Amino acid sequence: MGSIGNKSSKELPVRGKPAASVFGSEMRKEFLFDPEWKNLNHGSFGTYPLAIRNKLRAYQDASEARPDPFIRYEYPKLLDESRRAVAALINAPEDGVVFVPNATVGVNTVFRNLVWNPDGKDVVVSFSTVYEACGKVADYLVDYYPGKLATHEIEITYPLEDAEILRRFRAAVAKLEADGKRARVCIFDVVSSRPGVVFPWEAMVAACRELGVISMVDGAQGVGMVKLDLAAADPDFFVSNCHKWLFAPRGCAVMYTPQRNQHLLSTTLATSHGYVPKTASRISPLPPSTKPAFITNFEFVGTLDNSPYLCVKDAIAWRREVLGGEDAVLAYLWDLNKTGTQLVADGLGTVVMENATGTLRNCAMGNVALPIWTDAGAGAGEGDTVVPAADANTAFQWILKTLMDEYKTFLSLFVHGGRFWVRISAQVYLGLEDYEYATAALKDICERVAKKEYL
Repeated sequence: MGSIGNKSSKELPVRGKPAASVFGSEMRKEFLFDPEWKNLNHGSFGTYPLAIRNKLRAYQDASEARPDPFIRYEYPKLLDESRRAVAALINAPEDGVVFVPNATVGVNTVFRNLVWNPDGKDVVVSFSTVYEACGKVADYLVDYYPGKLATHEIEITYPLEDAEILRRFRAAVAKLEADGKRARVCIFDVVSSRPGVVFPWEAMVAACRELGVISMVDGAQGVGMVKLDLAAADPDFFVSNCHKWLFAPRGCAVMYTPQRNQHLLSTTLATSHGYVPKTASRISPLPPSTKPAFITNFEFVGTLDNSPYLCVKDAIAWRREVLGGEDAVLAYLWDLNKTGTQLVADGLGTVVMENATGTLRNCAMGNVALPIWTDAGAGAGEGDTVVPAADANTAFQWILKTLMDEYKTFLSLFVHGGRFWVRISAQVYLGLEDYEYATAALKDICERVAKKEYL
């Protein structure tokens, strides 16, 4: 293994503030990382600071001290405080905001509640960059209701302009209609996972509304790293993980459903006390509530540890009081993402994934090309490594395992357009020296792949 230096202590200041900021390596002490671990993949599972860990434990202790008083009476009040806090953050009506364990559960909740037309013309539209688990929700429904609905995937390869994505969506809807089908619902991201790029979700919501397509926004990568204004965007359904970029514990996601669509979600997953049967009458053992049925439906979904939900208000407060608020956080993350990914690309002699209008990296994740291609890649240059297609997965897994075991870090690796790419997550506890570390690690890795060490 080649040596990896830690040569630079440069950190980016908050835009418009003195260079001595709270961000960068000094912030690591507020988190729970192993001292040897470089956490460059915040986007997959997130993490939370010690202060929020203490809040989490306090809620858990309270639920054990007096289970019935806490779970039946105190928990709903605390939950409302978190709903109120996150609703203000995303500018959404409070009566449309609930919590679910993660974005995948939110997408499942919507898709499994929708009633599909009996004529078999309904189509679920997605893009080739859809998060795989969410894509499989539609796959499952096609398998479960054979002949009743279908899927249609729109192929996109980055770098790509937002306008082209919208054009392809409109063309796909028109083609489905010409074929006698109906684009019933479209699922799309706020920030896609692989590649980690900003998706034109607000424009897509508007296009769906115009074309009569239900918009299912998978904002798993969203709250805490991009600005969200749901009142302005007005999606049909929206879900975003709070345990990724907002520093809430796993698993916790906010789900927003405007009042006009709440009747479409009759049950939670799993069905619990909040469900209102159409043909039966059952008394709930929970205390009576004057809240809307939509809110009480999601308030208690069986006996689970919902302490992460209660921490959302605390995470938002911590970001405000310790980090200086959302604007300061986003300014640092976006700057670090753009500067850091360019640093890595320059070090590898490759490129960052960006379009002509510069919209893809307006977030906290960026993608850097490796000088490694598969047989399918037609753009390999002199000095690049071409991995035979038969060995591509072996090389892929070797890179990930070696990064973890020998370099004490992890980067989200993916193949796009026949080329190997890595996604790097900016975060408040990272500085440019961490991107220099990533550069050195990746240079070593790529040299070892060229020597076929993965075999």
